[in-house]
Amino acid sequence: MSTRAFPHVDFPLHTQLYIDGFWCAGETGRRLPVVNPSTEETIVEVEAGGAADVDCAVQAATRAFHTWKDATGVERAAYLRAIARGVEARGAQLAALQSLNNGKPLAEAQIDVSDVVATFDYYAGLAERTDVDGEAEVAIPSGDYQALIRREPAGVVALIVPWNFPMVTTAWKLAPALAAGCTVVLKPSEVTPLPELELASIIAEAGLPRGVFNVVTGTGPEVGAPLAAHPLVAKVSFTGSTAVGEQVMKTAAQTIKGVSLELGGKSSIIVFADADLDLAVDLAAGGAFFNAGQMCSATSRVLVERPLAEALIARLADRATRIVVGDPFASGVQMGPLTSRAQYERVQRFIANGKADGAHLVIEGEVPSGPGYFVKPTMFVDVSADSAVWREEIFGPVLCVRSFDTEDEAIATANDTDFGLVASVVTRDAARGKRVADALEAGVVWINAPQLIFPQTSWGGYKRSSVGRELGPFGLAAFQEIKQVLTATGPGAALSADGGA
Repeated sequence: MSTRAFPHVDFPLHTQLYIDGFWCAGETGRRLPVVNPSTEETIVEVEAGGAADVDCAVQAATRAFHTWKDATGVERAAYLRAIARGVEARGAQLAALQSLNNGKPLAEAQIDVSDVVATFDYYAGLAERTDVDGEAEVAIPSGDYQALIRREPAGVVALIVPWNFPMVTTAWKLAPALAAGCTVVLKPSEVTPLPELELASIIAEAGLPRGVFNVVTGTGPEVGAPLAAHPLVAKVSFTGSTAVGEQVMKTAAQTIKGVSLELGGKSSIIVFADADLDLAVDLAAGGAFFNAGQMCSATSRVLVERPLAEALIARLADRATRIVVGDPFASGVQMGPLTSRAQYERVQRFIANGKADGAHLVIEGEVPSGPGYFVKPTMFVDVSADSAVWREEIFGPVLCVRSFDTEDEAIATANDTDFGLVASVVTRDAARGKRVADALEAGVVWINAPQLIFPQTSWGGYKRSSVGRELGPFGLAAFQEIKQVLTATGPGAALSADGGA
Protein backbone atom coordinates (compact mmCIF):
# COMPACT_ATOMS: atom_id res chain seq x y z
CA MET A 1 0.00 0.00 0.00
CA SER A 2 1.43 3.40 -0.99
CA THR A 3 1.22 6.29 1.45
CA ARG A 4 2.40 9.14 -0.79
CA ALA A 5 0.06 12.15 -0.74
CA PHE A 6 -1.35 13.38 -4.05
CA PRO A 7 -3.98 16.03 -4.73
CA HIS A 8 -7.53 14.83 -5.43
CA VAL A 9 -6.78 11.18 -4.56
CA ASP A 10 -7.16 9.44 -1.22
CA PHE A 11 -4.11 7.43 -0.22
CA PRO A 12 -2.94 4.77 0.53
CA LEU A 13 -3.55 2.87 -2.70
CA HIS A 14 -3.35 -0.83 -3.42
CA THR A 15 -0.26 -1.59 -5.48
CA GLN A 16 0.02 -5.36 -5.05
CA LEU A 17 -1.34 -8.33 -6.96
CA TYR A 18 -4.72 -9.76 -5.95
CA ILE A 19 -4.67 -13.55 -6.09
CA ASP A 20 -6.97 -16.11 -4.45
CA GLY A 21 -8.60 -13.50 -2.23
CA PHE A 22 -5.38 -11.90 -0.93
CA TRP A 23 -3.21 -8.90 -1.81
CA CYS A 24 0.34 -10.16 -2.31
CA ALA A 25 3.76 -9.30 -3.67
CA GLY A 26 4.89 -10.65 -7.02
CA GLU A 27 7.36 -13.47 -7.49
CA THR A 28 9.72 -11.31 -9.56
CA GLY A 29 10.46 -8.87 -6.75
CA ARG A 30 10.31 -6.01 -9.25
CA ARG A 31 8.03 -3.00 -9.33
CA LEU A 32 6.83 -0.75 -12.15
CA PRO A 33 6.57 3.05 -11.94
CA VAL A 34 3.15 4.54 -12.65
CA VAL A 35 3.41 8.02 -14.17
CA ASN A 36 1.15 11.08 -14.04
CA PRO A 37 1.00 12.09 -17.74
CA SER A 38 0.29 15.72 -16.85
CA THR A 39 3.52 16.17 -14.90
CA GLU A 40 5.64 13.14 -15.86
CA GLU A 41 6.07 12.42 -12.15
CA THR A 42 5.94 8.92 -10.72
CA ILE A 43 2.78 8.51 -8.66
CA VAL A 44 3.54 5.11 -7.14
CA GLU A 45 5.13 1.82 -8.10
CA VAL A 46 3.10 -1.36 -8.53
CA GLU A 47 4.06 -5.01 -8.55
CA ALA A 48 5.61 -6.33 -11.74
CA GLY A 49 4.09 -9.78 -11.98
CA GLY A 50 5.55 -12.65 -13.93
CA ALA A 51 4.73 -16.10 -15.26
CA ALA A 52 4.74 -17.69 -11.79
CA ASP A 53 2.17 -15.15 -10.59
CA VAL A 54 0.04 -15.84 -13.64
CA ASP A 55 0.13 -19.55 -12.88
CA CYS A 56 -0.86 -18.95 -9.23
CA ALA A 57 -3.78 -16.79 -10.33
CA VAL A 58 -4.96 -19.26 -12.97
CA GLN A 59 -4.71 -22.15 -10.51
CA ALA A 60 -6.78 -20.18 -7.98
CA ALA A 61 -9.39 -19.39 -10.63
CA THR A 62 -9.48 -23.05 -11.67
CA ARG A 63 -10.18 -24.18 -8.10
CA ALA A 64 -12.87 -21.54 -7.67
CA PHE A 65 -14.59 -22.35 -10.95
CA HIS A 66 -16.02 -25.64 -9.74
CA THR A 67 -18.06 -23.80 -7.10
CA TRP A 68 -18.75 -20.52 -8.90
CA LYS A 69 -20.20 -22.17 -12.00
CA ASP A 70 -22.79 -23.91 -9.83
CA ALA A 71 -23.94 -20.71 -8.11
CA THR A 72 -27.38 -19.60 -9.19
CA GLY A 73 -27.82 -16.61 -11.45
CA VAL A 74 -29.56 -14.83 -8.59
CA GLU A 75 -26.53 -15.38 -6.36
CA ARG A 76 -24.12 -14.08 -9.00
CA ALA A 77 -26.39 -11.09 -9.64
CA ALA A 78 -26.20 -10.10 -5.99
CA TYR A 79 -22.41 -9.87 -6.22
CA LEU A 80 -22.60 -7.82 -9.42
CA ARG A 81 -25.01 -5.36 -7.82
CA ALA A 82 -22.76 -5.12 -4.76
CA ILE A 83 -19.88 -4.17 -7.08
CA ALA A 84 -22.05 -1.54 -8.77
CA ARG A 85 -23.00 -0.01 -5.42
CA GLY A 86 -19.34 -0.04 -4.36
CA VAL A 87 -18.35 1.82 -7.52
CA GLU A 88 -21.06 4.38 -6.83
CA ALA A 89 -19.86 4.85 -3.26
CA ARG A 90 -16.23 5.38 -4.34
CA GLY A 91 -17.03 7.16 -7.58
CA ALA A 92 -15.12 10.32 -6.73
CA GLN A 93 -11.96 8.35 -5.95
CA LEU A 94 -12.26 6.26 -9.11
CA ALA A 95 -12.78 9.31 -11.31
CA ALA A 96 -9.82 11.08 -9.72
CA LEU A 97 -7.60 8.07 -10.33
CA GLN A 98 -8.69 8.01 -13.97
CA SER A 99 -7.68 11.65 -14.39
CA LEU A 100 -4.45 11.27 -12.43
CA ASN A 101 -3.25 8.10 -14.15
CA ASN A 102 -4.84 8.36 -17.61
CA GLY A 103 -4.91 12.15 -18.04
CA LYS A 104 -8.53 12.54 -19.13
CA PRO A 105 -10.46 15.56 -17.81
CA LEU A 106 -12.39 14.90 -14.62
CA ALA A 107 -15.76 15.31 -16.38
CA GLU A 108 -14.85 12.52 -18.82
CA ALA A 109 -13.63 10.33 -15.97
CA GLN A 110 -16.98 10.75 -14.22
CA ILE A 111 -18.72 9.49 -17.37
CA ASP A 112 -16.52 6.39 -17.19
CA VAL A 113 -17.59 5.71 -13.60
CA SER A 114 -21.25 5.93 -14.59
CA ASP A 115 -20.59 3.50 -17.46
CA VAL A 116 -19.04 0.98 -15.07
CA VAL A 117 -22.06 1.16 -12.74
CA ALA A 118 -24.53 0.76 -15.62
CA THR A 119 -22.62 -2.24 -17.00
CA PHE A 120 -22.55 -4.18 -13.73
CA ASP A 121 -26.22 -3.43 -13.10
CA TYR A 122 -27.18 -4.56 -16.60
CA TYR A 123 -25.34 -7.87 -16.36
CA ALA A 124 -26.78 -8.48 -12.91
CA GLY A 125 -30.15 -8.57 -14.64
CA LEU A 126 -28.86 -10.98 -17.29
CA ALA A 127 -27.27 -13.16 -14.60
CA GLU A 128 -30.66 -13.58 -12.94
CA ARG A 129 -32.15 -14.65 -16.25
CA THR A 130 -29.58 -17.43 -16.69
CA ASP A 131 -31.55 -19.46 -14.14
CA VAL A 132 -34.38 -19.55 -16.69
CA ASP A 133 -32.66 -18.96 -20.02
CA GLY A 134 -29.67 -21.22 -19.32
CA GLU A 135 -31.52 -24.24 -20.66
CA ALA A 136 -34.15 -24.33 -23.39
CA GLU A 137 -35.93 -27.07 -25.30
CA VAL A 138 -35.56 -27.05 -29.07
CA ALA A 139 -38.26 -28.28 -31.42
CA ILE A 140 -37.06 -31.24 -33.49
CA PRO A 141 -38.86 -33.39 -36.10
CA SER A 142 -39.22 -36.42 -33.80
CA GLY A 143 -41.60 -37.29 -31.00
CA ASP A 144 -39.23 -39.89 -29.61
CA TYR A 145 -36.54 -37.51 -28.41
CA GLN A 146 -36.23 -34.35 -26.39
CA ALA A 147 -33.51 -31.87 -27.38
CA LEU A 148 -32.20 -29.32 -24.91
CA ILE A 149 -29.66 -26.56 -25.48
CA ARG A 150 -27.72 -25.53 -22.39
CA ARG A 151 -25.60 -22.42 -21.96
CA GLU A 152 -22.72 -23.09 -19.59
CA PRO A 153 -19.79 -20.94 -18.41
CA ALA A 154 -16.66 -21.26 -20.54
CA GLY A 155 -14.30 -21.72 -17.58
CA VAL A 156 -11.32 -19.66 -16.48
CA VAL A 157 -11.06 -16.54 -18.62
CA ALA A 158 -8.18 -14.11 -19.14
CA LEU A 159 -9.14 -10.46 -19.52
CA ILE A 160 -6.43 -8.19 -20.96
CA VAL A 161 -7.46 -4.54 -21.02
CA PRO A 162 -6.00 -1.28 -22.42
CA TRP A 163 -5.01 2.08 -20.98
CA ASN A 164 -7.36 4.45 -22.81
CA PHE A 165 -10.55 3.51 -20.91
CA PRO A 166 -9.40 1.73 -17.74
CA MET A 167 -12.28 0.33 -15.68
CA VAL A 168 -14.73 0.72 -18.57
CA THR A 169 -13.22 -1.96 -20.81
CA THR A 170 -12.72 -4.06 -17.69
CA ALA A 171 -16.40 -3.77 -16.76
CA TRP A 172 -17.46 -4.64 -20.32
CA LYS A 173 -15.59 -7.95 -19.97
CA LEU A 174 -15.68 -8.71 -16.25
CA ALA A 175 -19.40 -8.16 -15.61
CA PRO A 176 -20.58 -10.62 -18.32
CA ALA A 177 -17.83 -13.12 -17.45
CA LEU A 178 -18.94 -13.23 -13.80
CA ALA A 179 -22.61 -13.24 -14.80
CA ALA A 180 -21.98 -16.29 -17.02
CA GLY A 181 -20.30 -18.17 -14.16
CA CYS A 182 -16.68 -17.85 -15.31
CA THR A 183 -13.76 -17.15 -13.03
CA VAL A 184 -11.33 -14.45 -14.03
CA VAL A 185 -7.69 -13.39 -14.19
CA LEU A 186 -7.42 -9.71 -15.12
CA LYS A 187 -4.31 -8.08 -16.55
CA PRO A 188 -4.59 -4.28 -16.48
CA SER A 189 -2.41 -2.09 -18.65
CA GLU A 190 0.91 -1.44 -16.98
CA VAL A 191 0.42 2.22 -17.97
CA THR A 192 -2.87 2.74 -16.07
CA PRO A 193 -3.16 0.12 -13.31
CA LEU A 194 -4.34 2.45 -10.54
CA PRO A 195 -8.05 2.77 -11.46
CA GLU A 196 -8.13 -0.99 -12.07
CA LEU A 197 -6.57 -1.78 -8.69
CA GLU A 198 -9.06 0.52 -6.95
CA LEU A 199 -11.87 -1.30 -8.79
CA ALA A 200 -10.28 -4.59 -7.69
CA SER A 201 -10.42 -3.47 -4.06
CA ILE A 202 -14.14 -2.74 -4.46
CA ILE A 203 -14.67 -6.18 -5.98
CA ALA A 204 -12.70 -7.77 -3.15
CA GLU A 205 -14.94 -6.02 -0.61
CA ALA A 206 -18.04 -7.33 -2.43
CA GLY A 207 -17.17 -10.73 -0.97
CA LEU A 208 -16.85 -12.95 -4.04
CA PRO A 209 -15.57 -16.43 -3.16
CA ARG A 210 -11.79 -16.73 -3.13
CA GLY A 211 -10.24 -17.18 -6.55
CA VAL A 212 -13.24 -16.06 -8.57
CA PHE A 213 -11.53 -12.75 -9.40
CA ASN A 214 -7.75 -12.23 -9.62
CA VAL A 215 -5.53 -9.38 -10.82
CA VAL A 216 -1.93 -9.63 -12.00
CA THR A 217 -0.24 -6.36 -12.91
CA GLY A 218 2.80 -6.26 -15.15
CA THR A 219 3.94 -5.96 -18.75
CA GLY A 220 2.55 -7.68 -21.80
CA PRO A 221 5.54 -10.01 -22.36
CA GLU A 222 5.80 -11.00 -18.69
CA VAL A 223 2.10 -11.28 -17.79
CA GLY A 224 -0.09 -10.98 -20.90
CA ALA A 225 1.77 -13.56 -22.98
CA PRO A 226 1.88 -16.35 -20.35
CA LEU A 227 -1.74 -15.63 -19.46
CA ALA A 228 -2.86 -16.04 -23.08
CA ALA A 229 -0.77 -19.21 -23.38
CA HIS A 230 -1.81 -20.88 -20.10
CA PRO A 231 -3.37 -24.29 -20.82
CA LEU A 232 -5.99 -23.91 -18.06
CA VAL A 233 -7.34 -20.65 -19.52
CA ALA A 234 -10.42 -21.44 -21.62
CA LYS A 235 -10.97 -18.00 -23.16
CA VAL A 236 -8.98 -14.81 -23.74
CA SER A 237 -10.75 -11.48 -24.16
CA PHE A 238 -8.34 -8.77 -25.31
CA THR A 239 -8.78 -5.09 -26.07
CA GLY A 240 -5.82 -3.21 -27.51
CA SER A 241 -3.78 -2.67 -30.64
CA THR A 242 -4.26 -4.78 -33.73
CA ALA A 243 -0.60 -5.81 -33.71
CA VAL A 244 -0.80 -7.19 -30.16
CA GLY A 245 -4.20 -8.72 -30.90
CA GLU A 246 -2.63 -10.74 -33.70
CA GLN A 247 -0.05 -12.11 -31.24
CA VAL A 248 -2.76 -12.95 -28.70
CA MET A 249 -4.68 -14.87 -31.36
CA LYS A 250 -1.58 -16.79 -32.46
CA THR A 251 -0.74 -17.67 -28.87
CA ALA A 252 -4.28 -18.77 -28.07
CA ALA A 253 -4.30 -20.98 -31.16
CA GLN A 254 -1.54 -23.12 -29.66
CA THR A 255 -3.98 -24.45 -27.07
CA ILE A 256 -7.16 -23.97 -29.18
CA LYS A 257 -8.81 -21.61 -26.70
CA GLY A 258 -11.57 -19.14 -27.40
CA VAL A 259 -10.64 -15.58 -28.31
CA SER A 260 -12.49 -12.26 -28.37
CA LEU A 261 -10.59 -9.28 -29.78
CA GLU A 262 -11.46 -5.58 -29.75
CA LEU A 263 -8.76 -3.87 -31.77
CA GLY A 264 -8.15 -0.80 -33.89
CA GLY A 265 -10.23 1.53 -35.97
CA LYS A 266 -9.90 4.25 -38.59
CA SER A 267 -13.42 5.54 -38.73
CA SER A 268 -15.25 8.19 -40.72
CA ILE A 269 -17.96 10.72 -40.05
CA ILE A 270 -19.89 11.53 -43.23
CA VAL A 271 -21.43 15.01 -43.32
CA PHE A 272 -23.90 15.72 -46.11
CA ALA A 273 -24.63 19.20 -47.46
CA ASP A 274 -28.08 19.25 -45.84
CA ALA A 275 -26.68 18.59 -42.37
CA ASP A 276 -27.28 20.87 -39.40
CA LEU A 277 -23.90 22.63 -39.33
CA ASP A 278 -23.85 23.17 -35.57
CA LEU A 279 -24.59 19.49 -34.99
CA ALA A 280 -21.99 18.41 -37.53
CA VAL A 281 -19.30 20.49 -35.81
CA ASP A 282 -20.21 19.10 -32.40
CA LEU A 283 -20.16 15.50 -33.61
CA ALA A 284 -16.96 15.82 -35.65
CA ALA A 285 -15.08 17.56 -32.82
CA GLY A 286 -16.33 15.10 -30.24
CA GLY A 287 -15.46 12.14 -32.43
CA ALA A 288 -11.90 13.36 -32.93
CA PHE A 289 -10.92 15.05 -29.68
CA PHE A 290 -12.79 13.28 -26.84
CA ASN A 291 -10.25 11.53 -24.59
CA ALA A 292 -7.56 13.40 -26.58
CA GLY A 293 -8.45 11.23 -29.58
CA GLN A 294 -7.30 8.10 -27.75
CA MET A 295 -10.30 6.03 -28.84
CA CYS A 296 -10.53 3.04 -31.14
CA SER A 297 -13.86 4.60 -32.16
CA ALA A 298 -12.38 8.01 -33.02
CA THR A 299 -14.05 9.33 -36.19
CA SER A 300 -10.82 11.04 -37.17
CA ARG A 301 -11.68 11.02 -40.89
CA VAL A 302 -14.24 13.70 -41.79
CA LEU A 303 -15.92 13.27 -45.17
CA VAL A 304 -17.91 16.37 -46.07
CA GLU A 305 -20.06 16.98 -49.14
CA ARG A 306 -18.38 19.66 -51.21
CA PRO A 307 -21.03 22.45 -50.93
CA LEU A 308 -20.64 22.40 -47.12
CA ALA A 309 -16.88 21.80 -47.00
CA GLU A 310 -15.63 25.36 -46.67
CA ALA A 311 -18.07 26.25 -43.91
CA LEU A 312 -17.48 23.03 -41.96
CA ILE A 313 -13.70 23.28 -42.18
CA ALA A 314 -13.75 26.87 -40.94
CA ARG A 315 -16.04 26.02 -38.04
CA LEU A 316 -14.05 22.91 -37.09
CA ALA A 317 -10.79 24.85 -37.16
CA ASP A 318 -12.30 27.50 -34.91
CA ARG A 319 -13.63 24.86 -32.52
CA ALA A 320 -10.31 23.02 -32.34
CA THR A 321 -8.28 26.15 -31.62
CA ARG A 322 -10.62 26.98 -28.72
CA ILE A 323 -10.27 23.60 -27.01
CA VAL A 324 -8.75 24.21 -23.58
CA VAL A 325 -5.85 21.81 -23.04
CA GLY A 326 -4.30 21.36 -19.64
CA ASP A 327 -4.35 19.77 -16.19
CA PRO A 328 -7.34 17.39 -16.16
CA PHE A 329 -8.31 18.59 -12.68
CA ALA A 330 -8.34 22.28 -13.64
CA SER A 331 -11.67 24.02 -14.14
CA GLY A 332 -12.66 24.48 -17.78
CA VAL A 333 -10.10 22.04 -19.21
CA GLN A 334 -11.56 20.10 -22.15
CA MET A 335 -8.60 17.94 -23.13
CA GLY A 336 -5.81 16.50 -21.04
CA PRO A 337 -2.46 15.00 -22.04
CA LEU A 338 -1.88 11.79 -23.90
CA THR A 339 -1.52 8.92 -21.49
CA SER A 340 2.12 7.96 -22.02
CA ARG A 341 5.37 9.20 -23.51
CA ALA A 342 5.29 6.38 -26.06
CA GLN A 343 1.89 7.54 -27.29
CA TYR A 344 3.01 11.17 -27.30
CA GLU A 345 6.00 10.33 -29.50
CA ARG A 346 3.85 8.19 -31.83
CA VAL A 347 1.36 11.01 -32.42
CA GLN A 348 4.12 13.53 -33.05
CA ARG A 349 5.58 11.22 -35.70
CA PHE A 350 2.21 10.99 -37.45
CA ILE A 351 1.83 14.78 -37.47
CA ALA A 352 5.32 15.16 -38.96
CA ASN A 353 4.54 12.52 -41.58
CA GLY A 354 1.29 14.28 -42.51
CA LYS A 355 3.18 17.49 -43.15
CA ALA A 356 5.81 15.63 -45.17
CA ASP A 357 3.09 13.96 -47.26
CA GLY A 358 1.83 17.37 -48.35
CA ALA A 359 -1.44 17.43 -46.39
CA HIS A 360 -2.56 20.99 -45.68
CA LEU A 361 -2.17 21.74 -41.96
CA VAL A 362 -5.09 23.99 -41.03
CA ILE A 363 -4.54 24.28 -37.28
CA GLU A 364 -2.08 23.12 -34.67
CA GLY A 365 -3.28 24.58 -31.39
CA GLU A 366 -1.44 25.69 -28.29
CA VAL A 367 -0.67 23.47 -25.30
CA PRO A 368 0.65 24.27 -21.81
CA SER A 369 4.37 24.93 -21.49
CA GLY A 370 6.44 22.69 -19.26
CA PRO A 371 6.23 18.95 -18.57
CA GLY A 372 3.41 16.63 -19.60
CA TYR A 373 2.47 14.63 -22.68
CA PHE A 374 0.31 17.36 -24.20
CA VAL A 375 -0.37 17.35 -27.95
CA LYS A 376 -2.02 20.20 -29.82
CA PRO A 377 -5.40 19.60 -31.45
CA THR A 378 -4.38 19.21 -35.07
CA MET A 379 -6.37 19.32 -38.31
CA PHE A 380 -5.34 18.44 -41.86
CA VAL A 381 -7.34 18.98 -45.06
CA ASP A 382 -6.78 17.82 -48.63
CA VAL A 383 -5.25 14.64 -47.27
CA SER A 384 -4.12 12.07 -49.81
CA ALA A 385 -6.04 8.80 -49.62
CA ASP A 386 -2.77 6.87 -49.32
CA SER A 387 -1.27 9.08 -46.60
CA ALA A 388 -0.51 7.39 -43.27
CA VAL A 389 -2.51 10.03 -41.39
CA TRP A 390 -5.57 9.06 -43.43
CA ARG A 391 -5.12 5.28 -43.39
CA GLU A 392 -3.50 4.37 -40.05
CA GLU A 393 -4.87 4.62 -36.53
CA ILE A 394 -3.13 7.55 -34.80
CA PHE A 395 -4.79 7.44 -31.36
CA GLY A 396 -4.36 11.14 -30.76
CA PRO A 397 -6.13 14.48 -31.39
CA VAL A 398 -5.50 14.56 -35.14
CA LEU A 399 -8.41 15.20 -37.53
CA CYS A 400 -8.26 14.78 -41.32
CA VAL A 401 -10.82 16.18 -43.78
CA ARG A 402 -11.65 15.18 -47.36
CA SER A 403 -14.52 16.35 -49.59
CA PHE A 404 -16.86 14.21 -51.68
CA ASP A 405 -19.40 14.82 -54.45
CA THR A 406 -21.80 11.86 -54.33
CA GLU A 407 -23.30 9.52 -51.77
CA ASP A 408 -21.71 6.51 -53.41
CA GLU A 409 -18.30 8.19 -53.30
CA ALA A 410 -18.71 8.92 -49.59
CA ILE A 411 -19.63 5.31 -48.81
CA ALA A 412 -16.77 3.93 -50.90
CA THR A 413 -14.24 6.24 -49.23
CA ALA A 414 -15.49 5.46 -45.74
CA ASN A 415 -15.30 1.71 -46.44
CA ASP A 416 -11.81 1.99 -47.95
CA THR A 417 -9.99 0.92 -44.80
CA ASP A 418 -8.69 -2.25 -43.16
CA PHE A 419 -10.89 -1.50 -40.17
CA GLY A 420 -14.64 -1.44 -39.61
CA LEU A 421 -15.41 -0.47 -36.04
CA VAL A 422 -17.73 2.57 -36.18
CA ALA A 423 -19.02 5.33 -38.44
CA SER A 424 -21.19 8.43 -38.12
CA VAL A 425 -23.64 9.98 -40.57
CA VAL A 426 -24.97 13.55 -40.38
CA THR A 427 -27.93 14.43 -42.59
CA ARG A 428 -31.46 15.80 -42.33
CA ASP A 429 -32.66 13.16 -44.80
CA ALA A 430 -33.80 10.18 -42.70
CA ALA A 431 -34.02 7.84 -45.68
CA ARG A 432 -30.49 8.69 -46.75
CA GLY A 433 -29.22 8.28 -43.20
CA LYS A 434 -30.56 4.74 -43.04
CA ARG A 435 -29.43 3.93 -46.59
CA VAL A 436 -25.86 5.03 -45.87
CA ALA A 437 -25.79 3.31 -42.48
CA ASP A 438 -26.86 0.07 -44.15
CA ALA A 439 -24.05 0.38 -46.72
CA LEU A 440 -21.25 1.15 -44.25
CA GLU A 441 -18.98 -1.72 -43.26
CA ALA A 442 -18.92 -1.00 -39.54
CA GLY A 443 -20.16 -2.65 -36.38
CA VAL A 444 -21.66 0.56 -34.94
CA VAL A 445 -23.19 3.46 -36.88
CA TRP A 446 -24.50 6.67 -35.32
CA ILE A 447 -26.93 8.84 -37.30
CA ASN A 448 -27.08 12.47 -36.10
CA ALA A 449 -25.99 11.22 -32.67
CA PRO A 450 -22.90 11.44 -30.46
CA GLN A 451 -20.90 8.34 -29.64
CA LEU A 452 -23.31 7.02 -27.03
CA ILE A 453 -22.82 3.39 -26.04
CA PHE A 454 -25.43 1.57 -23.98
CA PRO A 455 -24.65 -1.74 -22.26
CA GLN A 456 -27.89 -3.18 -23.65
CA THR A 457 -26.70 -2.92 -27.28
CA SER A 458 -23.44 -4.22 -28.81
CA TRP A 459 -19.84 -3.23 -29.34
CA GLY A 460 -17.46 -4.51 -31.98
CA GLY A 461 -16.67 -4.16 -35.65
CA TYR A 462 -15.93 -5.66 -39.03
CA LYS A 463 -12.66 -6.53 -40.75
CA ARG A 464 -9.54 -6.14 -38.57
CA SER A 465 -11.35 -4.28 -35.82
CA SER A 466 -12.87 -7.19 -33.93
CA VAL A 467 -13.41 -10.86 -33.39
CA GLY A 468 -16.73 -11.26 -31.59
CA ARG A 469 -18.90 -8.69 -29.85
CA GLU A 470 -19.12 -7.16 -26.39
CA LEU A 471 -22.07 -5.68 -24.48
CA GLY A 472 -25.71 -6.69 -24.71
CA PRO A 473 -26.59 -10.39 -24.69
CA PHE A 474 -23.66 -10.89 -27.09
CA GLY A 475 -21.26 -9.98 -24.29
CA LEU A 476 -22.72 -12.68 -22.05
CA ALA A 477 -22.70 -15.26 -24.85
CA ALA A 478 -18.98 -14.58 -25.38
CA PHE A 479 -18.30 -16.30 -22.05
CA GLN A 480 -20.65 -19.24 -22.52
CA GLU A 481 -20.32 -22.65 -24.15
CA ILE A 482 -23.26 -24.36 -25.87
CA LYS A 483 -24.15 -27.93 -24.93
CA GLN A 484 -26.78 -30.06 -26.63
CA VAL A 485 -28.50 -32.77 -24.57
CA LEU A 486 -30.64 -35.28 -26.48
CA THR A 487 -32.81 -37.65 -24.45
CA ALA A 488 -34.76 -40.64 -25.73
CA THR A 489 -38.38 -40.26 -24.60
CA GLY A 490 -40.56 -42.37 -26.89
CA PRO A 491 -41.01 -46.04 -27.84
CA GLY A 492 -39.59 -45.45 -31.31
CA ALA A 493 -36.28 -44.10 -30.05
CA ALA A 494 -33.26 -45.90 -31.44
CA LEU A 495 -29.73 -45.14 -32.42
CA SER A 496 -29.05 -44.70 -36.11
CA ALA A 497 -27.19 -47.46 -37.82
CA ASP A 498 -23.85 -45.70 -37.38
CA GLY A 499 -24.50 -45.03 -33.69
CA GLY A 500 -24.66 -41.29 -33.96
CA ALA A 501 -24.10 -38.42 -36.35
